[in-house]
Amino acid sequence: MSTAYGKCFDPSGARYGIPTYPWRYAPDGLATRRQLRAQGLRPGGQPIVAQAMLRHRGRKSGAKVAYLYRIDRAKPVRPMTSRRCGALALAMLARRTCPICGVIYSYCLPTSLGMCVLCHDAQRTTA
Repeated sequence: MSTAYGKCFDPSGARYGIPTYPWRYAPDGLATRRQLRAQGLRPGGQPIVAQAMLRHRGRKSGAKVAYLYRIDRAKPVRPMTSRRCGALALAMLARRTCPICGVIYSYCLPTSLGMCVLCHDAQRTTA
């Protein structure tokens, strides 16, 4: 095992507080949230059992971490109801509507601007 993986290998949890495994080397029976979702499951309130770590120079912390949950304690995903579907549709509509001009776009507006690009440019030229 290379030194990069050696720093991420702590199955006892002495270094990081919880068992830590190198990226893609977690034991069977553990999965990330995305892996659970792909199987039609969710963590269901269970605590984090372990973590998978990847050394990453581009991150401020120096590592990329994914929390792992037990598959046998995971619960099935709750079914989508008509009310939840309607609430998600309204939330997406709000993300696509400009609060200044009220135009509904076919894409989500940038959160950094808080409005559509046309309204942002118009405010910049008048200021």
